[in-house]
Amino acid sequence: MNTNRSLPRCAALAAAAVAAGLVLAACGTNDTTNTAGTSAATTTAPASTEADRHNQADVIFAQGMIPHHRQAILMSDMVAAHGASPDVKALAEKIKKAQAPEIETMSGWLKAWGEKVPTGVSMDGMGHGDDSGMPGMMDDQDMDRLGNARGNAFDTMFLSMMIEHHEGAIAMAKTEKQQGSYGPAKALADDIITSQTAEITQMRTMLKTG
Repeated sequence: MNTNRSLPRCAALAAAAVAAGLVLAACGTNDTTNTAGTSAATTTAPASTEADRHNQADVIFAQGMIPHHRQAILMSDMVAAHGASPDVKALAEKIKKAQAPEIETMSGWLKAWGEKVPTGVSMDGMGHGDDSGMPGMMDDQDMDRLGNARGNAFDTMFLSMMIEHHEGAIAMAKTEKQQGSYGPAKALADDIITSQTAEITQMRTMLKTG
């Protein structure tokens, strides 16, 4: 196309080149110049995947928070049958509705990262060592005591245990904010800190007022 720059010839050659799937330099507008335009080739780096944007702290956060949330839901499930106060029952439903979708979200992250999703309320098999010391987690005896309580005694025990449980979740979320690198996980950690701090304040007021 640089040897003859007549417009009809340029148009004909360009049409043929497009049909062949070629990328051509732009034609000039006369036969006296030899200043064909150039098209610089650009290479776009592939977008980072979720697996590229997380670190081990993000994995530990998700694998720890999932069983932590599941235990909070188990505790809240007891309230309908064992509790006395409508306010405690309403709070328990609020906790369940908030934490169930977060479990689904974090499970999705772990699957995308090729990591194990915890089952039940334990991190067993996750490779992080003994999880019995996870902040705020109740042991079997605690859960048995709660399950055996009734009425106002249950409400008091539930609120006291859930405050401790929430404090543990907040501690885990703060660690994620400091050490994690995955943006959505850090954003969820922020949400957990904000919502559960507010619920702790609410529960402490409920304990004071009976």
